[in-house]
Amino acid sequence: MGLEYVILVNENDQEIGKMEKQEAHEKGLLHRAFSVFIFNDQKELLLQQRALTKYHSAGLWTNTCCSHPRVDETIVEAAHRRLQEEMGFDCFLEVKTSFIYKADFDNGLTEHEFDHVLVGNFNGEVIINPTEVACYKWVAIDWLKQDMMKNPNNYTAWFKIISKNILN
Repeated sequence: MGLEYVILVNENDQEIGKMEKQEAHEKGLLHRAFSVFIFNDQKELLLQQRALTKYHSAGLWTNTCCSHPRVDETIVEAAHRRLQEEMGFDCFLEVKTSFIYKADFDNGLTEHEFDHVLVGNFNGEVIINPTEVACYKWVAIDWLKQDMMKNPNNYTAWFKIISKNILN
């Protein structure tokens, strides 16, 4: 597999270049990303547990899907692609909000992202990609809020930030 690149952006999400993904995370440079939240008809959120082989936040619970768009790929196109690659399905997605966050990890990497949040609804079969996802579960929002307060170290940094705005 070839090198993966991220799109470097300024605080207004204007593209200012591209950089190999690992290097961008080593330098902590602001880059474009997205996070997908999928709900079912019971208003439960589909969570994924990140694969244990991920380069950071391995084994932590997070939103349904997240990644970085490729160069010349829109946020929505990238979100559909990664949803299929990670969770084995696709559905209508709507961009809800965006925000900037920065999180340092124990391995010396830094996520500094201009993160676009997309929301969708799905009730079908989930077929996870085990290289990306260890397992998944549908959870009630009230249960999730309580568990995140009791066990914050079980969840990714970005998910804890987004949840304050999305899960109200």
